[in-house]
Amino acid sequence: MKFRRVSALDCYAVAFGLFLFVSPWLFAYVSEKVRIEVWAAGAAVAAISIAAVVAFSEWEEWVNLLLGAWLVISPWVIGFVHTRAMHVSILIGGMIAFLAALELWITHYEPDYGSEHAEAQGTKVSPVGPPH
Repeated sequence: MKFRRVSALDCYAVAFGLFLFVSPWLFAYVSEKVRIEVWAAGAAVAAISIAAVVAFSEWEEWVNLLLGAWLVISPWVIGFVHTRAMHVSILIGGMIAFLAALELWITHYEPDYGSEHAEAQGTKVSPVGPPH
């Protein structure tokens, strides 16, 4: 297992997923469908994020991005607006979507650190990012 610099973002996503997983018990959600939805989404986010830490693949971040977006819109789709569960779902879903989008962006557009320093010394630096 090769450690990637952005694996820390996946570790945060695991923590958010585990928080979602236990939130039905922490906040005593009344609705059965809300408990199941938040519990399942939390388990999915945690499992996918653990898989991304172990063996990164881009599809894992896309799935987390979609799960985060689902958590943001699910209060209106499922019908649990104006509840504590809505606030938890929107907040954690937004954070999961942000982390997934940030990791996708960092993966595709990694900056070329040190090129200014190398050019000042007269050495050639090969680009790290995607070909243009």
